[in-house]
Amino acid sequence: MEFDFAEEQPKLLMLLYGLIAFVLLIGGLLLLLDAVPSWFARRREAQLIAASANGAPLPRRPKQRESMFAFFFLLPTVLLLLVGLVVPAVRTTLLSFMDGSSTNWVGLRNYTWMFAEDSIVRVLINTLVWVLLVPLVATAFGLLYAIIVDKAKFESVAKSLIFMPMAISFVGAAIIWKFVYAYRGEGEEQIGLLNQIVVSLGGEPKQWLLESPLNTVLLIVIMVWIQAGFAMVVLSAAIKAIPADIVEAARLDGVSPWQMFWQITLPSIKPAMIVVVVTISIATLKVFDIVRTGTNGNYDTSVIANEMYNQSFRYGQNGQGSALAVVLFVLVIPLVIYQIRNLRQQREG
Repeated sequence: MEFDFAEEQPKLLMLLYGLIAFVLLIGGLLLLLDAVPSWFARRREAQLIAASANGAPLPRRPKQRESMFAFFFLLPTVLLLLVGLVVPAVRTTLLSFMDGSSTNWVGLRNYTWMFAEDSIVRVLINTLVWVLLVPLVATAFGLLYAIIVDKAKFESVAKSLIFMPMAISFVGAAIIWKFVYAYRGEGEEQIGLLNQIVVSLGGEPKQWLLESPLNTVLLIVIMVWIQAGFAMVVLSAAIKAIPADIVEAARLDGVSPWQMFWQITLPSIKPAMIVVVVTISIATLKVFDIVRTGTNGNYDTSVIANEMYNQSFRYGQNGQGSALAVVLFVLVIPLVIYQIRNLRQQREG
């Protein structure tokens, strides 16, 4: 199909005008946010100078003015949240009750389809396995790293190396590990690290990413490798924040290192561990890139985010894809609420 510029010119002009209007709107808001507070600040300064010159008490700032300041600063954020989050969420929820063409209302059929289709049930089970394993294993490794590296000779270098995977995108990490899992036929030179180790020990090379459920575990390893650095940094900071007098008192009482860990260190860093587990759980629920790059969701490795993409963009089933998106959203909400409540309790405590 050839592109007819003359036919599409009105649409392109409309798009261009829309972009210009959007840029002008954002620019105007930014100028307004800069000009209005400056005007109020100058006016406030003049009032203070006049009051001090006359010996009168300083005027108090009205609450209405403070609310107006807050409104001007929050307005762009609220608009962006409405456009980028609230409106798409409402639209996706409505589409989840429609058929693939988004024209006919089908009620809860898309939701019952999830639990009636064996392949989708497998997707839900895979997602559950990810959420159970990744946060716990990544936090455990992060805690182990934090304890081992704490006050070591080359602590900063070691932490930098452990945290480095966090700087790599999920796609990049998946590509790196695909080379680790790479397979070549028996008798050929293996380029995959894992198969090379197996061959060196006298075993036979395997196509690791094709064997279920082992392939799901191997993909989970990639996520753990990335998130362990994040857990290590947060938990290491929490360990260093333990009051020194508590540690000294425990040592004077003759506490062993094992007792020190279970009775002093672990209870002291419990809030930080909760934050780490919840944060990694949210990231794991939304995992897409690793599965997409590693196996494309084949061989029983797909998860909710990947299947949502497949249903919506590969198979043209907007209703089913939207239903998966809603389920994913519902699963994330309790974790977010718990995280907010936990942080609020820490701040108040």
